[in-house]
Amino acid sequence: MQDFLLEHYLYIKAFHIISIIAWMAGLLYLPRLFVYHCKESEKSHTANTFKIMEHRLLRYIMNPAMMASFFFGGLMIYANPDLFSQGWMHIKLTMIILLTIVHMLFARWRKNFLDNKNTYSARFYKIWNEVPTVLMVIIVFAAVTKLF
Repeated sequence: MQDFLLEHYLYIKAFHIISIIAWMAGLLYLPRLFVYHCKESEKSHTANTFKIMEHRLLRYIMNPAMMASFFFGGLMIYANPDLFSQGWMHIKLTMIILLTIVHMLFARWRKNFLDNKNTYSARFYKIWNEVPTVLMVIIVFAAVTKLF
């Protein structure tokens, strides 16, 4: 199995990168929707539109993209287990765990909007909108420079 994966490693890596791009797009867009959603009355037509947009983004783009990222990343690690001996991979995996926690927080906040229980301000979501970017920068620098 590892030989097969190594023969197709670049294709797996390409699918991993595509999945990450889709996941990051959602992680960067969902909190921005929250910023706009905060400014709407709970019963407005626009608030209902935001609820639909947030649901579809999370359910049909972010969740599948995250799972695909884990799947293809896992295949790459399975094909090349020596990656675990490199320090940059430990940094990357730690940041991925944090990114997953952020994803789960966003999912919880989306549910709060759905139930009309949001208690956070637009400023709060603007700050959280930057968290995935910071984590992504660390991941990219760790994976590309391999300094550790």
